Amino acid sequence: MAEVVRMPKMSDTMTEGVIAKWHKKVGDKVNSGDLVAEIETDKATMDFESYQEGTLLYIGPKEGEAVAIDAVIAVLGEPGEDFQALLSGDAPAAEKAPEKTEEKKAEEVSGLESSASTVTPEELGCTVITMPLLSDTMKEGVIAQWNFKVGDTIKSDDAIADVETDKATMEVTAYADGTLLYVGLEAGQAAKVNDIIAIVGPAGTDITPLLNQKSAPAKAETAEAPKADSAAAVTAAPVASSSSDDSRVKASPLARKIAQEKGINLSDIKGSADGGRIVKKDVESFVPVAAQPAETKAVAAPATEAKAITLPTFVGEERYTEKPVNQMRKTIARRLAESLFTAPHFYLTVSIDMDNAMAARAQINEVAPVKVSFNDIVVKAVAVALKKHPAVNSSWQGDKIRFNEHTNIGVAMAVEDGLLVPVVRFADGKSLSHISAEVKDFAQKAKAKKLQPADWEGSTFTVSNLGMFGIDEFTSIINSPDGAILSVGAIQAVPVVKNGAVVPGNVMKVTLGCDHRVVDGATGAAFLQTLKSLVENPVRLLA
Repeated sequence: MAEVVRMPKMSDTMTEGVIAKWHKKVGDKVNSGDLVAEIETDKATMDFESYQEGTLLYIGPKEGEAVAIDAVIAVLGEPGEDFQALLSGDAPAAEKAPEKTEEKKAEEVSGLESSASTVTPEELGCTVITMPLLSDTMKEGVIAQWNFKVGDTIKSDDAIADVETDKATMEVTAYADGTLLYVGLEAGQAAKVNDIIAIVGPAGTDITPLLNQKSAPAKAETAEAPKADSAAAVTAAPVASSSSDDSRVKASPLARKIAQEKGINLSDIKGSADGGRIVKKDVESFVPVAAQPAETKAVAAPATEAKAITLPTFVGEERYTEKPVNQMRKTIARRLAESLFTAPHFYLTVSIDMDNAMAARAQINEVAPVKVSFNDIVVKAVAVALKKHPAVNSSWQGDKIRFNEHTNIGVAMAVEDGLLVPVVRFADGKSLSHISAEVKDFAQKAKAKKLQPADWEGSTFTVSNLGMFGIDEFTSIINSPDGAILSVGAIQAVPVVKNGAVVPGNVMKVTLGCDHRVVDGATGAAFLQTLKSLVENPVRLLA
């Protein structure tokens, strides 16, 4: 009797899986334990082994397609067995009918033969390579460079391209043997996760049917483009209108628009095009003459003996430069906007006497194997303080609050394209030298774009330090899903009051940003008191 094979849940946060590669095709015999497919989850690409036996009668999703947890992806049974009844109640299968209808309409517009829609990569012996999900926050990737060109022979373990994600530049493996038949985009171009980026197959294979299927919807959209363009042209026409003074002057619409923006009368310009028609370059190269005598007299009209002042005419040019938003900046914008507009932020600031910390750091660095910074001391003090205030080491989970018993401290680092937050794990149990060495290693990897997902995932609290830039104090947006973030300012030499006398001192301000859904004002204040006492007496961090 035929049995369905469903998309398994392969991680605790997985809601859907992407079929990275099928290792069996329809008609193949499948034994229990056989590798059937590779499934890309939200964490990694994992092997999927069959727990059933039989002949593979049906494959639902194609390679690169996403499928929800528990949806039918295949059917196993006896050769020739009728399995359609098993698919009739499956929602994903039912949803395929509208898609085929849309594909058919697209083919009618583009003039493709209906038979082309039935061609699959498997029938041609080809493998379609899609943009993989290389991080938990990735939405699209940019091809940094191709390591092979069309016509090259590749192996399944070859890295065919380097892809720039929102976190780092990583390699994409082919997972297929054959000839590179097609490259979907050039270096520097972006593709969404699961979009086709390449096709691999036997040399000489005609992949035109696959490409036609891919381009049919685009052509259907293009069919409507002329109408949209015409409408835009009609709408844009009034912009080119001119004043009554120069309405009879022969000039291009663009030249009229530029002249209007610069306040230039077209009657004063000599056209260089056919028939004396004024074009863009004529307006841009035109230098207005000085004001007329009549205008000068008008300025001099007041009954004073002072001479009239004639100001020279200055024509400026507005300029700007636009730069495409990279993957890292897109993710920073999205995640910080979600945090700021979802989590109700409030801030608490305290001043810390750094005299003892400065003396202790100097003594530590005399014997430490690596140089310890003030930021390392703060990271260690934060981790120790969080163990005493678990409410600050928490995160909002919607219908529950998670109180983390471990202290993974994210350290915000500025890089060329944005901001990365690698994580010092279990920081409360590590020495200052250990924390210092780990942070320095993260900094080098971040600048070289060599950080891996395991380096930036799993923080429970974040420290952001701008003291090295001379910033006195500032506030930060919480790094979700953390419940709080600490903003560290510069150490300032200021007069302070000690034992009733004003003396020179060194003070550092820190600001705690809290998610009010999990941290209350009194809770945050108590945490800062503990942090202040630890930094002001750093010997307690060594006990």
